[in-house]
Amino acid sequence: MTTRNEGVAGDRPRLSRGNRRTFAALAFAAAIPVLLLSGWVATLMAQQQRDLVRNAAVTSAARVAERVASDIAAQVAVLEAEAASATLDKPDLAAFYAEADRLRQAHPLWATVELADPDGAQVVNLLRSLDEELGPTADRRSFDAVVRTQRPVIGGIGPVGPISGQRLVALRVPVIRAGKLRYVLSVRLATNAVSSILRDAGAPEGWVGTIVDADGNTIARTRAETEELGHPANPALQAAVRRAPQGFYTGPTLEGANVEVVYRTLQHTGGWSVHFGMPVATLNAPVSRSYLVLAGGSLVSIGLGLALVGLVGRDMAQRRAGEQARFALALRSSEEQGAVAVEAAELGTLRWDTGRETVTASGRAAELLGWRVAVAQGEAAAAAREALAAVHADDRVRLDEAVRRGAADGTPLDVEFRIADPASEPRWVRLTGRVPHLHKEVAGLVYGVVSDIEPRKRAEAERLDLLRRLGHAQENEQRRIARELHDQVGQTVTGLSLGLKGLERLLEAEGVSPEAGRQVQWLQRLAGEVGRDIHRAAVDLRPTALDDLGLAESLATLLRDWGHRHGVRPDLEFTGEGARLPPAVESAVYRIVQEALTNVLKHAQAATVSVSVEQRSDEVRVIIEDDGVGFDPEATTHPSPGGASAKPRLGLSGIRERLSLLDGSLTLEASSGVGTTLFVHIPLPQAA
Repeated sequence: MTTRNEGVAGDRPRLSRGNRRTFAALAFAAAIPVLLLSGWVATLMAQQQRDLVRNAAVTSAARVAERVASDIAAQVAVLEAEAASATLDKPDLAAFYAEADRLRQAHPLWATVELADPDGAQVVNLLRSLDEELGPTADRRSFDAVVRTQRPVIGGIGPVGPISGQRLVALRVPVIRAGKLRYVLSVRLATNAVSSILRDAGAPEGWVGTIVDADGNTIARTRAETEELGHPANPALQAAVRRAPQGFYTGPTLEGANVEVVYRTLQHTGGWSVHFGMPVATLNAPVSRSYLVLAGGSLVSIGLGLALVGLVGRDMAQRRAGEQARFALALRSSEEQGAVAVEAAELGTLRWDTGRETVTASGRAAELLGWRVAVAQGEAAAAAREALAAVHADDRVRLDEAVRRGAADGTPLDVEFRIADPASEPRWVRLTGRVPHLHKEVAGLVYGVVSDIEPRKRAEAERLDLLRRLGHAQENEQRRIARELHDQVGQTVTGLSLGLKGLERLLEAEGVSPEAGRQVQWLQRLAGEVGRDIHRAAVDLRPTALDDLGLAESLATLLRDWGHRHGVRPDLEFTGEGARLPPAVESAVYRIVQEALTNVLKHAQAATVSVSVEQRSDEVRVIIEDDGVGFDPEATTHPSPGGASAKPRLGLSGIRERLSLLDGSLTLEASSGVGTTLFVHIPLPQAA
C-alpha cells in the first residue's frame, strides 16, 4: 500500500522551470492591482471622513454665528426700547439715569450706558454721576455712523475710554424725537462679555473660537483673550474675510498649532465675523494613515512589479536570443543568395555600419570604389573615412549625409558619386540600398549595391554636349538668316518700295488713268507689309538688341511688340545686378520667355502677362505669370481616363531642354481657371 502511494506521488507531473516563472508572473500581476485598489479605497474612505468632519464644522460655525448674532441683536433690541423711553422726551435725565442703571444691573454683560448729544458730548454715563463733567464720547467712528444714518450701529472694539479706562465694544442706537436726532444712546460691552457670548453659543470642545470686527481687530476669543483682544488678527484671517464672507482657510494660532479655520460673517453686525479653528493634525489623521497604507501598498506593488519585470525580461531575453540566432541564419542565407545575383549582374555589395564607422564590401564593390585594400574570402573591410577618401572631394559630404540619413530614418539610399582615380579621369558609380527590414534593432546598418554607371554618364555627357553644340549652331544659323533677311532681302524690298514710289510719280506726270495710280499705291503698301514681316521674322530669329543692348532691352522690346500685336497687356520687371549675363544665359532666358509667350497666345486666353527677372550674383530667377484659363499639370504626364495618352506640351519640353544645358530647373504652378505661373532658376558660373 505504501509502495503504491509512493509510486503515484513519484508519477505526478512536475512544473517545468518556464512554467513556474509564468505562474509566478501571473501571481505577481494579479497581486499588484489588488494592493493598489485596497490603498485607493482606504484613501477614499479617509477623505470622505475628513469631508464629513468639515461639513460638521461648517454646520457648527453657522449655528454659533447665528447664536452670537441673535444675542447681539437682543442687546440692540433692549437698547432701542430704552431709546424710546418717555424719560428722554422732556428730557428727564435723572429719571433716565435711574432707569438705565436698573437695565445695566439686569444685563451683566453691559459695562456702562452712555447718552451723548449729536455733537458727541456725553450727557449721561453710568460710570459717573450726573453732575460730573464727562467730555466727548470714545470711538467716534461708530458714533458718526449713527449720526449719518440715524440707524443702530454695532461698532468694533474701541480705543481706551477716558472714563472707563478700558477698550469696550459699543452698541449704539439713535434717539429720535419729532423726526430729529436728539441723542445717541450707547451700551458699552466689555470684551470678556463678548467672549462669554462666544463660549455660551455652543462651540465644540477643543476648537479655538475668535470674533473679529470689521477692522480686523480681535473682539473675543475662547482662549488667551487677554493677550489677543484689541490686537489685529493674523494676515491669513484678514485675507480670507476680504476674499469671501464665509469659507475655509489654514493658518497658525496663538498657541502655535496649525489649524484649518471655518469662518462666517455675522449678519447685521457691521462686519463682525466668527472663526473656529480645527487642528489640522487631528483633521488629517485618518487621511495620513490611509496615505501610509497606500504608500506601503505601492512599495509592495513596486517590489512585485520589479520581480515581474525581471521574470518577463528574462523570458524576453531568451526569446530574443533565439530570434537573433534565426535572424543571423536567415541573413547569411539571404546574403549568399544576393551574392550570387549581384555577381551575375557584375554588381558589388557592401555593408555600411555608421555606428562603428566601418564599411565591408565584396571584391567587385571594392574594385568599383577604388579601394587599395586586400580582399580576403571575397570581402574587403575599410574604415568609413578611408572609404570616403576614395570618393571625389566634391561628392564626399553628399555621400556621407545620404548614408547617415538612410541609416537614421530608414529612407531608401540612392546616390551617384565619382571615384577619384589619380591615374585617369574620375569614374561615376551608383550606390543604392536600405536598412534591413528583417532586423530593425540593428541600428546604423545600411546594406547597399554598387554599380558602374560610367558608360551611362559618358553617354549623358555626350548627349548634353551634342545638344549644347546643336543649340549653339542653331543660334548661329538663326543669326545668319536674320542678318541675310535684314541686309539682303530687306534692302531688296526697300528698293522695290522706292521703285514703286518713282513709278507713281512718273505715272502722275504722264497723266495715266487714276486706276493705275491706285494699283501702284497698293503695291507700295504690300511692299511695306512685306518689309515689316521680314523685319519681324528677323527679330524673332535673332534680335539684334540681344547682342547689342543686352537682355533687359531685348525683353522690353519683345513684350512691347508682342502685346501691341496680339492685344495682351504685358508687364516686365527687371531687378538685381545690372551686369551683362553670359551669352548662353541671355539667349536661354530670351528663348524661354519667347516660348512662354507663344504658349500663352495659343492656350491661355489671358488678358495680362507678367514677366519678372531677378539677377543675383550666383543665379538668375525668372517668373512668368498669366491670368488665363490655366490647365491641369497632371494631364501633361498622366494618361486620360479613357486610356489615351495625354497631349504632350512641346513648349514646356523645349524650355526644360534648354534649362538642362545650363543645369537650370523649371517649376510649374497651374490650375484650371486661375492662370499659370512658371518659375525658372538658372545658376551662374563663378566667372560670371
